[in-house]
Amino acid sequence: MSWASTRPVGHPEQVNTEESTTLQLRLRPPEHRVSRRAIGHWAASAGAGWLIVLAVQAVVVATADDPPSWLTVTLVLSCVLAPLHLLVMPQWRYRVHRWEVTGEAVYTQSGWLKQEWRIAPISRIQTVDVERGPLEQLFGLARLTVTTASAAGPLRISGLDREVAVALADELTRTTQAARGDAT
Repeated sequence: MSWASTRPVGHPEQVNTEESTTLQLRLRPPEHRVSRRAIGHWAASAGAGWLIVLAVQAVVVATADDPPSWLTVTLVLSCVLAPLHLLVMPQWRYRVHRWEVTGEAVYTQSGWLKQEWRIAPISRIQTVDVERGPLEQLFGLARLTVTTASAAGPLRISGLDREVAVALADELTRTTQAARGDAT
């Protein structure tokens, strides 16, 4: 299965000069969304964090002889903010997180409050890794990491279906082996 896009919008354009032929890659919204199961994964992951925060606050308030009023206020605020965060954040991230692989580059878009768009030319890819933490395994998801010769660090695509991540890693490995250049 090939994930290389045939989408004409934003495809790299070939530029011919007297000295060389180069590709100009333009930053654009990637085509594919992550797996819908990523919503549950992000909610469960954030939920675990909120449970720890709420448990610590509740224990301190319950065991203190005379808890300060600000501590009770923070517990109440946490009880209000946690459900809002768990409802909004996963949906928002799902709408933002996208990825695409073409014959020339890997495109990613991620984040929710701070959003990031990245592009990595195929010729700059050094390694491709698939990672699955315990919670990702439970949801049948994986995270693809594409390491490049960029100072900005690797591209990460979180929330991919496990089978899609493995197929994508295989395809990127084959494509980068066939690409000209030394990935530096």
